[in-house]
Amino acid sequence: MTDQHAARRGRPGYDQDGILEIAVAAFNQFGYDATSMGVLAERLGLSKSAIYHHFASKDEILERALAVALDALDGVIDETDAAGGRAADRLDRVLRGAVRVLVEKLPYVTLLLRVRGNTDVERSALERRRAFDRRVTALVSEAQAEGSIRSDIDVRVVERLLFGMINSIVEWYRPGGRETAEHLADDVVAVALDGLRMPTENRIEQLLG
Repeated sequence: MTDQHAARRGRPGYDQDGILEIAVAAFNQFGYDATSMGVLAERLGLSKSAIYHHFASKDEILERALAVALDALDGVIDETDAAGGRAADRLDRVLRGAVRVLVEKLPYVTLLLRVRGNTDVERSALERRRAFDRRVTALVSEAQAEGSIRSDIDVRVVERLLFGMINSIVEWYRPGGRETAEHLADDVVAVALDGLRMPTENRIEQLLG
């Protein structure tokens, strides 16, 4: 958080995080373009000037909201890279971490997945998403090279299928249900990776040359 953001704390009624939470819900319900500062003010029970005490513009609210999801996703892959290990194991951890982020930051990830690049803020967020995708694609490629997962499927197709499955969770997952983040991650990894893992006999053949 920048010093500028920190300086805007303290307005009675809502802090930045509280305003952000309500704003994200409104963006998801009505769409970002259709949600005016007047709509947000009505939702919050504040004047528009009170919102401007915390955020300079609606674009800044969107930027901060998207950063919540993107920072969490980047954190997953940063931590995974730092821990090291076999590429297949790191891929497993990245998928589990991405599911956890989706569950814990569901409204923010939902908003991120609806971004279409209509503004500079949205285009910047999309570039960060593409950078994350490239890192995952490189990890898939590494797992293929080490013989841990099938190499007969294009690496970009693998990455898109994996995250297509994970991203679809936003359409049906509801917090408070029977599925915890951990159990949901187990299910996703079982479905996503079991079909990609190299059969043991094939791995032995590769090792023997």
